[in-house]
Amino acid sequence: MEVGQLQSRWFDLTSSLFHEGFLDNQFTQLQQLQDESNPGFVFEVVTLFFDDSEKLLSDLGRALDQQTVDFEKVDAHVHQLKGSSSSIGAQRVKNVCIAFRNFCDANNKEG
Repeated sequence: MEVGQLQSRWFDLTSSLFHEGFLDNQFTQLQQLQDESNPGFVFEVVTLFFDDSEKLLSDLGRALDQQTVDFEKVDAHVHQLKGSSSSIGAQRVKNVCIAFRNFCDANNKEG
């Protein structure tokens, strides 16, 4: 596949993700930090986000599986996920974290 075709597909994909609310303007700002001296910057940051998120979600699952849920601990995991998702522009993840934290405040395990 030609570079032009790849660039076009990339543009279409990111446009779709913005349109569907998965990404916000923070992702655009992240892209603007990438330059010739670090052409893989966005890839590296997003990869770190996914790696960290996998660990956070695992920790979150373990915390919720406890007989007695420590909602402060759960909230701390969700707060960290909210912050990292916000920093890369993962809008939907951030919004779900906000709702999740409300359930933590209410000590609502089912929520």
